[in-house]
Amino acid sequence: MATKAAKKKTDAEGDLSENNLPTEAELLKMPESDYMNERQLGFFRDRLRQMEQEILSNAGETTEHLRETQFVPDPADRATIEEEHALELRTRDRERKLLKKVQQSIVRIDGGEYGWCEETGEPIGLRRLLARPTATLSLEAQERREMRQKMFGD
Repeated sequence: MATKAAKKKTDAEGDLSENNLPTEAELLKMPESDYMNERQLGFFRDRLRQMEQEILSNAGETTEHLRETQFVPDPADRATIEEEHALELRTRDRERKLLKKVQQSIVRIDGGEYGWCEETGEPIGLRRLLARPTATLSLEAQERREMRQKMFGD
């Protein structure tokens, strides 16, 4: 897409080390012409990698926690522990799905597609990406999709 190539700019400062990444405030102050430049992409790549590491760390903790066998003679206590384990597993299942989206977003950054709506090709917007770094649709496209789902079912 021609607009993506035109909008991509090289970082004038060169290296995108962690201390050279913009803050959220600096990101929001950048002009629209800088949308998805190297500094912005570096910021989101770093944020997505942090999310990825956090999810993987949580998964490891859950595995260790579930390996700990506890013999509890009281049925009520045993039921409570089983319910806690079930809740933890549901949470990890949601995180597993999020991990897949995070990894896909990193691939989109590497492929130059990150920050652009899959449906319309328009910018998703920095505020939306800050709130949901794995977003693949602009707010308007997401609302249309949700409306169609509501009207016609999944």
